Amino acid sequence: KPRINLSQSSGIELFKQICYASAKLVKKFKGSLSGEHGDGRVRAAFIPMMIGSENYKMICDIKNTWDPTNIFNPGKIVEAKPIEEDLRHQVVKNNVHLDTIFNFGGSEGFFKAAEKCTGSGDCRKLPFAGGTMCPSYQATLDEQNSTRGRANALREFLSQKPDGKGIDHSELEEVMDLCIQCKGCTSECPSNVDMSRMKSEFLFQIQKIKGRSFRSYLFANNDRINNFLTPFAGVYNFVLNDSLVAGLLKKIWGISPKRTIPELKSTSLRKWFKTYKQAVNQNLSHGRVVFFCDEFTNIYDVEIGVKTIKLLNHFGFEVLVPDHVASGRSQISKGFLKTAKKLANKNVTLLSSSSLSKLPVIGLEPSAILTLRDEYPDLVDERLRDQAISLKDNVFLIEEFLYNQLQNGLIDTKNWLSYPEKILYHGHCHQKALSDFGKAAFILSAAQGAKVETIPSGCCGMAGSFGYEKEHYDVSMKIGNLVLFPEIMRQRETTKIAASGTSCRHQIKDGTGKIAVHPIEIIYDYAIGQKNA
Repeated sequence: KPRINLSQSSGIELFKQICYASAKLVKKFKGSLSGEHGDGRVRAAFIPMMIGSENYKMICDIKNTWDPTNIFNPGKIVEAKPIEEDLRHQVVKNNVHLDTIFNFGGSEGFFKAAEKCTGSGDCRKLPFAGGTMCPSYQATLDEQNSTRGRANALREFLSQKPDGKGIDHSELEEVMDLCIQCKGCTSECPSNVDMSRMKSEFLFQIQKIKGRSFRSYLFANNDRINNFLTPFAGVYNFVLNDSLVAGLLKKIWGISPKRTIPELKSTSLRKWFKTYKQAVNQNLSHGRVVFFCDEFTNIYDVEIGVKTIKLLNHFGFEVLVPDHVASGRSQISKGFLKTAKKLANKNVTLLSSSSLSKLPVIGLEPSAILTLRDEYPDLVDERLRDQAISLKDNVFLIEEFLYNQLQNGLIDTKNWLSYPEKILYHGHCHQKALSDFGKAAFILSAAQGAKVETIPSGCCGMAGSFGYEKEHYDVSMKIGNLVLFPEIMRQRETTKIAASGTSCRHQIKDGTGKIAVHPIEIIYDYAIGQKNA
């Protein structure tokens, strides 16, 4: 029987013993060491043992005959190195320590989170393959801009200095720069590498060393700044989009002069709601729901928020808008993680209170509401983690919520207005990665005569603040031009363009000149009609 000496102090030596003992057991019972993935670097060292020296010589002869200069995958089948050699890094480098704000416990730390990448290269797929991952690679075709490239760079630099100081490299900043935090890798990478979260943590760590830029501060705190500026919305909109001063301000702030700035509304959604008297359909009384008034809907997309609340009333739901704080999405994307953590703690505490904990929490903006589901459990204080995990099961995008109501027969579509025009739908990248944008397409097709097509696009390219930044504008537009813009431009004028994300709608406007609407605006017209708007 194969014997393993557990007294060996070397982890590599113990690993070697286990591998060779396993191979001997497989051979003893006439099994196959290789399966779906063949031999390659992991199992090739055992091929002579498994098939015998004569057979092994035959495959060596075949290799030498057809590849005399050994240029095709050298060392992958024949003449492979022993399994304990040519490792990705030495065992001592596994002990990389970095004090993080995010809880990377599920991956055994930040370094191991990067280690999850096995190098399969799925992130290098091209636009015609569909999916979201990895937009910046598709735009540049540069390995360093793939999820794999970033994971390899993080692993290499961090492993050089186990105290975590290896994160301070200008080359690493360059590699991380074009990650647009689309979240595509969380669902499309076979190892579920979450590069978006690692970039947020990276930005936090590097800002501790080098400080924060004025532009990052502006974007990370856009919710507070916009709340202050709302009473002056008319002046703000004119100055940033219509005046000669706009170009100068954009230059100072590092915003591309080619970008338009989303306009603020003079009245926030919260202010409107305080004076709104709900008319709940008593014939369909389905109880109460919480509407998460995110920082983008509250200021930029007030009309969409109004229609959402009225629509929920029409379907028999009483809407609550508690005094929660911002989602923290902007702070997370810019690495302001201590601030994001405080916001997450406040929201989890409030939404887990006895009066709200059992109610559905519904949101409009995918990047904001899905933060509660995705990042909060690993961002809040440890004492709140169980509450954050429980909360995520009650969090819904409005499209998800309405889909569930339709499926459960709680929404009757018989009296909905018909919709003869074609609808072309683009899903938000976070929605694709963390939810199911097909549910939005389903509810859009629920009206009689509705014809809905989804755009096989990845990220739109705006990605929050990314597309506004002057050095990223060209890449942003190139990403949009991969699939999204051409698909929209080939449509007839009568085609309705729908997109769930506020950034997506703005990118579509800047990139094509077309106006995209939120799916809820179309559903509102189905169920209530323009005359009651």
